[in-house]
Amino acid sequence: MNKELILGKNIQNWLWEYPLLRKMIKTEEVFWINPKLTNFNEASKNLSLTEEDVLDARNRLERFAPYISKVFPETMKTKGIIESPLVEISNMKKLIENQYDFYLPGNLFLKCDSHLPISGSIKARGGIYEVLTHAEKLAAENNKLSLEDDYSVLDSNEFREFFSQYSIAVGSTGNLGLSIGIMSAKIGFNVTVHMSADAKQWKKDLLKSKGVNVIEYDSDYSKAVEEGRKQALSDEKCYFIDDENSKTLFLGYAVAASRLKQQLDEINIIIDKDHPLFVYLPCGVGGGPGGVAFGLKLIFKDNVHCFFGEPTHSPCMLLGLMTQEHDRVCVQDFGIDNITDADGLAVGRASGFVGKTLEHMISGDYTVQDETLYTLLKSLADSENIYLEPSALASIAGAINLFKIDSGYKYLSKNSLEKSIKNATHISWATGGSMVPKNEMYQYYRKGSLQD
Repeated sequence: MNKELILGKNIQNWLWEYPLLRKMIKTEEVFWINPKLTNFNEASKNLSLTEEDVLDARNRLERFAPYISKVFPETMKTKGIIESPLVEISNMKKLIENQYDFYLPGNLFLKCDSHLPISGSIKARGGIYEVLTHAEKLAAENNKLSLEDDYSVLDSNEFREFFSQYSIAVGSTGNLGLSIGIMSAKIGFNVTVHMSADAKQWKKDLLKSKGVNVIEYDSDYSKAVEEGRKQALSDEKCYFIDDENSKTLFLGYAVAASRLKQQLDEINIIIDKDHPLFVYLPCGVGGGPGGVAFGLKLIFKDNVHCFFGEPTHSPCMLLGLMTQEHDRVCVQDFGIDNITDADGLAVGRASGFVGKTLEHMISGDYTVQDETLYTLLKSLADSENIYLEPSALASIAGAINLFKIDSGYKYLSKNSLEKSIKNATHISWATGGSMVPKNEMYQYYRKGSLQD
């Protein structure tokens, strides 16, 4: 355990102030309820982003839809809108109730961002959106594009040559790099993805096959981000996509909320005080789940309850929220190694921007062992024939924790949900999986079998 001072306090002081840290340091699974959660009207008073900002992002994505549809034929059915299915997983609900000996009141759905077109993960929302935002800005500044144009004109040699003057850099554990690399290369940018040691080889290989420059590091996510930042600082035509602090990424993710509402409306699911919504979001640095949670709170306000799920070895957002120190602390400060098979969640230091934005809106955070992720991966495959990458299964663990642990019941009681919980809708947000190679997925499934 770290014997040096952390932000001026020794480890014993930290443990006295935050007793849950003892279990976190031992990499045990924990469930934390946010004591700073308040009603939406109060929480929204000091926000730097608004509903208008999210609407602007939605409109921008609609402007780009004709281009997306043209260059990515897999989006033609949705006319260039990058969206994922919402699927009820009643077989999985029964299986986990039996497996973990608990009762889950209400319906359980899977939001399949694992099957988003183009890059097969939640990062297709924010990552692609920020690349397109930057492209639109450059084209408009150089009088090559106006808001009234048909954006399918971007699919031309003229525009590809124009964008080839510019570069994009990003640091990633894998999925963000995929979305930004694929989109940037398609539109014509020179793009470099700085990949951390935990990024899967198949993701690196896929990027290289798309003409993306991939730089690999023996260190973790923070090093990859640092190097990406350095690259951008040394070249005035290089744009750095900052997963830790980007409001643009955040807004791209937030657009998911209005589309989810539309999907719920289509299947006649009401969300109100008597029909609460619970959403469980796997969390790494925080941008993806934070943006989605922000968008959901704007729409459903106090009737939605959002929980983040993290690996026991990388609980950076929980650490930041619980201590209220956000990005001033990292898991390594407390001797937690940040080594997990959930590569998209292998982050040691959370986004301070996301933590501070959501500190009064997020309901709680929980951690999951890698072994649990693999067990749930196999269970979902067996019960629903849906295959996800390990990190995505952190979403399924949320509903189990809420109804198996005392603090979960305390949350329901504190928020007067004991009666309405029987009408609840639970959504596990599946963040990635459809692009995992079959042989890799088979290995994941086998690991799940070994946990039985």
